[in-house]
Amino acid sequence: QLQLVESGGGLVQPGGSLRLSCGASGFRLDDYAMGWFRQAPGKEREGVSCISSSSITTRYEESVKGRFTIHRDDAKNAVYLQMNDLKPEDTAVYYCARSGIAASLWPAEYDYWGQGTQVTVSS
Repeated sequence: QLQLVESGGGLVQPGGSLRLSCGASGFRLDDYAMGWFRQAPGKEREGVSCISSSSITTRYEESVKGRFTIHRDDAKNAVYLQMNDLKPEDTAVYYCARSGIAASLWPAEYDYWGQGTQVTVSS
């Protein structure tokens, strides 16, 4: 059974940090590029970061560059998003997803999604 499960979300003050985790089961993570996306209320889902299957390529949405870092641990079949210097505008449900195409910030290129984890940045 294919499954992606996100964890690590929560409530954090502006300037704080969170580390999101995405565990995969039912398939080998190293066969896929992986991405993190987010969706805030009333907004479309947007790509935050992605990493190629080889980890050679990473991409970041402009507003998170220098603050977020994606990495993967294929031995653990997991991908992570370290988020530092969080801002209120980072508040959203964060999703991980897999792509058999390429590391992209375009949601349409991802074929399987987790259920999401809520991140709220507020004082």
